[in-house]
Amino acid sequence: MAVPSMRHVRLIGGLSVEPASRLTVPARRLLVFLALRPGLVQRWVVAEALWRGQHERQARASLRRAIWHLGEEWLQLEGDALRVTATVDVTSARLAVEQALRGETLARESVALLTTDILPGWNDEWLIPFQDEFHDLRVRALEIACRTLVENGDLPLATQAGTAAVVAEPLRESAVEAVVISHLAEGNRYEAVRCYRSLARLLQTELGVRPNDGLTERLVHVGLPVDVS
Repeated sequence: MAVPSMRHVRLIGGLSVEPASRLTVPARRLLVFLALRPGLVQRWVVAEALWRGQHERQARASLRRAIWHLGEEWLQLEGDALRVTATVDVTSARLAVEQALRGETLARESVALLTTDILPGWNDEWLIPFQDEFHDLRVRALEIACRTLVENGDLPLATQAGTAAVVAEPLRESAVEAVVISHLAEGNRYEAVRCYRSLARLLQTELGVRPNDGLTERLVHVGLPVDVS
């Protein structure tokens, strides 16, 4: 069944749908659960995950109500299985991750898509593995994208990608190194040193260590101070 192009689900940064719809909490949870899983999902899998702790019969009844609240225009029902009939931003983000990991240059829209996590503030047990996996992948992709963009001469976008990686993981030394390289390529020595010092203070506070020698030597080599005041 073709996915209706006019229907779209956004999960990155928060839940929203196009066309805009007022969804109940059970309908939102069902939509998110299915949107994160390509292909058909068995009803018992959905019921067991979303209504854990309920008796099987109650969980199935809760699922039926959620399907009714969501509306079949958002769903494909096939026997005892179902899936969302809409495009999902996480799918596009995963493609961007794959591009970055292959060393391909990301477009500005792809970098922007990777700057935020899936549904911040949602703490459902079934959702956390997806959030953690996506967080790790996007940070790695942003770091690699930063280095690739520097090599290709798109320094503003490189800095944007590297900065997003550092914001997501301030203690990730390789990400800080990537954005420092970008700043140095732009001739922005002040920002390069500021990033280094911020990392140095965090590492000292959290781990009692200094930044790796390679990063330190990179700044020393171009005559920049590495003391932390």
